[in-house]
Amino acid sequence: MRQLFLENADGGIEKIRSEKANPLLDLYVTFNFSRLRPSLFFLPAVLLLLIAAFLFMFDALRAESYILIQREYFFMLNAALSQYPEMQYNLTETGNTLVVASLLSIFVLHAPKIWESLASALLVSCLFSSVLKKLFHVPRPAAFFDNGSFTIIGRTLSGHNSLPSGHSITIFTALSILMFAFMPARLINRIFWCALFVSAGLALVLTRVALGAHYPIDVLVGGIIGYFCALAGIFISTRYRIWKWIGNRKYHPFFIIAFTGCWLALAFRIMQEHLFIFCLSLFVLTISLYKITAAYVKS
Repeated sequence: MRQLFLENADGGIEKIRSEKANPLLDLYVTFNFSRLRPSLFFLPAVLLLLIAAFLFMFDALRAESYILIQREYFFMLNAALSQYPEMQYNLTETGNTLVVASLLSIFVLHAPKIWESLASALLVSCLFSSVLKKLFHVPRPAAFFDNGSFTIIGRTLSGHNSLPSGHSITIFTALSILMFAFMPARLINRIFWCALFVSAGLALVLTRVALGAHYPIDVLVGGIIGYFCALAGIFISTRYRIWKWIGNRKYHPFFIIAFTGCWLALAFRIMQEHLFIFCLSLFVLTISLYKITAAYVKS
């Protein structure tokens, strides 16, 4: 267990036991989150308004016209990106909550502030995704087009819940939290840092088009909503501290049980679909489980 040393009132050195494996990392994340301002919500609001204005201008607010206005772009992107089916199928699973939780599991020990924000953000994203999908009721590509006219990778999704893309929301929620958590201090570094995360996010959400599961605007809207949900999660967890128990080691058995459940779920998925992303998630989760369990036993 790492220890911090502080000078007490009498000039002596006092040993302070830390509840976190890496208190400085968590302090860095907390500091970065504390610098965020509500004005950051302005960007996603403007982007969503611009998309709505574009659709209104071309009379594409109805489900059928919404699909037809981006028909050519959907077929073009689907044809180009689906040439690498295995890679696209692996990358699209980064929008799977099970994979996200597994890959970020180590932060429960080293930077619980990330998990405090992630917990709130995922709840907000789940609410937005379920409500908006039912509200817009847009048919998926497989429910609207002839299935032989484009490439479908994996399961054929033919419901009426295309807008927004749930995977895209999850991807940008997780990436945005990480982006803000480890934001560099210098302005030029921040610009490159944000560009890197946005580029990675766009590459990941476009896999939903490659699989034939969503239209281009579905994933753009999903990504913007994910960014909004990340900010909401950060502000909620910072202001109300409803998840502050996450950083307390006496609650680690909860995560040991939860992550063991995730481990079993991943093992089952690997038996069904031997995807590299599931194997990687299982490997990371195994290390996290070992470290969290060892830290709890030691404490």
